[in-house]
Amino acid sequence: MSLKTTQLKITKFAKDFLLATRLLQLLQPFNKLFGFIYNFNLLTSWIHKNKKANLLTNDFYKPVRSYDDREKSFTAISDHYNLGTTPVSYLEFGVAHGNSIKWWLATCKHPDSRFYGFDTFEGLPESWGVFDKGDMHSPIPEVNDNRASFYKGIFQDTLHGFLMENSSKIRQHRLLIHLDADLFSATLFALSQLYPYLRKGDIIMFDEFNVYDHEFMAYRLFTECFYINLKPISAQNNFYHAAFEVA
Repeated sequence: MSLKTTQLKITKFAKDFLLATRLLQLLQPFNKLFGFIYNFNLLTSWIHKNKKANLLTNDFYKPVRSYDDREKSFTAISDHYNLGTTPVSYLEFGVAHGNSIKWWLATCKHPDSRFYGFDTFEGLPESWGVFDKGDMHSPIPEVNDNRASFYKGIFQDTLHGFLMENSSKIRQHRLLIHLDADLFSATLFALSQLYPYLRKGDIIMFDEFNVYDHEFMAYRLFTECFYINLKPISAQNNFYHAAFEVA
């Protein structure tokens, strides 16, 4: 009997034994702790692997965050890729009051650029950290720009139909995707639906990237399961806001 065959038999026996005896359920009260340690260590390893990459912006490590610093990343990306004068298809997931989509509307001045904002506009569909379901609700923002459209509802209800109707339209230009939905479920769903439309050179920005069990986990599972290479290009607030180019 080969060593591999022996190892396989031992593994199968141990797994079935643990399923039958439920011994590991003695550790169930510590599930969240173990999950935190595992996921946070993955995040820490990822950041320290990429902290010295040739990024457009990178303030790691800073002891105090300033959320407005994400605009430094916006500006660096816009300048580097000449987004102010070339047409883009901008998709934002998690619009809230519309601060970021308004920034990009003001910056990307090409008349052929189009901007699409997706949000429930009724708050979070599930709890997120200290925020409860329904928190962070806001009305659809008012923008004086006919290049912008908004889609109300959870992404699972709105995104598929939008892509079926607008796939050729959004693919006419570079995709600029801003993921600000906070939640693991919403972020991973959006990425999985957008995957067939991504091309080399498209840009994906995460607004809460270093939240280990939400946007970072969605990034990790998306890149691992879809075999897609996202090259980091910018980071602010200790990788809280992080941007990537599809490579």
